[in-house]
Amino acid sequence: MNRRQFIGLTCLMPFLRPVQATKLNSVGIVLDEGYLKHHISVAHPESPARYRAIQQALAEAPWSSLLTRLSPLALSSVEPWLSTVHSDKHITALRRNQTTFNNALLATAGCLAAIDAVMQGTVRNAFCASRPPGHHATNTGQEEGFCYFNHIAVAARYAQQHYEVGKVLIIDWDYHHGNGTEWAFYRDPSVLFFSTHDQFAYPGTGSPSRKGDGPGEGLNINVHLDCGCDDKTLLAAFEQHLRPAMENFKPELILISAGFDSRQDDLLGCFEITDDGFYQLTRWVMAEADRYCDGRIVSLLEGGYNIKGNSRAVLSHLQALRQG
Repeated sequence: MNRRQFIGLTCLMPFLRPVQATKLNSVGIVLDEGYLKHHISVAHPESPARYRAIQQALAEAPWSSLLTRLSPLALSSVEPWLSTVHSDKHITALRRNQTTFNNALLATAGCLAAIDAVMQGTVRNAFCASRPPGHHATNTGQEEGFCYFNHIAVAARYAQQHYEVGKVLIIDWDYHHGNGTEWAFYRDPSVLFFSTHDQFAYPGTGSPSRKGDGPGEGLNINVHLDCGCDDKTLLAAFEQHLRPAMENFKPELILISAGFDSRQDDLLGCFEITDDGFYQLTRWVMAEADRYCDGRIVSLLEGGYNIKGNSRAVLSHLQALRQG
């Protein structure tokens, strides 16, 4: 079974400073021991080991004490926001397994906490080391590509409705197409969705011909990249396709579906992006965020199934964010 096929079959720390001690230029990081609780099955690639490896990598990074720890919001306050994206039928169906429901909701809660911190100026930008991922979730009432709730879509709606953000850019550099995010905003003129991916991998969506519909026409940008895609090719795709779109759109907030299964040697991907590539890509996005939205970026973990490689890519991403 090849890496393109597998995903379709199943689809800190005390040394970090508390939020009260932050400065505007600091980087927020959402961490919670609850992110260790979610299990799909034994030996499944979307495992608690992903989070443990990030914890360990942060513990060994000398600069991690400069990050500002953020905790997820209370689940009771977050649950009503699910309905800004998901149907009651979907929410009710997932609630049949209350443990999984709460685990997935905790990831959404982390994203909304990051939105609060960035929009209130507590931190300059933030990364959510949350799991399970969310960018494949639509309204099927079941897991899709390891996803249950579309955290980044809910976060966009939260920013728009709670903070009156007008225009949101969502960048998805996961190896797999963020079909759920495309679904949520395909006709929406207030969200620009930009995704680089292998369209022939799970879920088999992401054709460049899909450009949005109605009032959202032109605001859905899918860029297919072949197996073997390297740092230079990925950055060129951003320069060629995203930069001109941003000049017209002028986002007020940037959200990133940070999928590190586009990294070299991933179990479920075939791209060759290096850790330095993710560093450079993050810096590229930061420069655009400085130009359009006062540097406001909220990034959240999506894929990434080489456990050690995923944690290294996360560190590169965070090192770039903290050099703003």
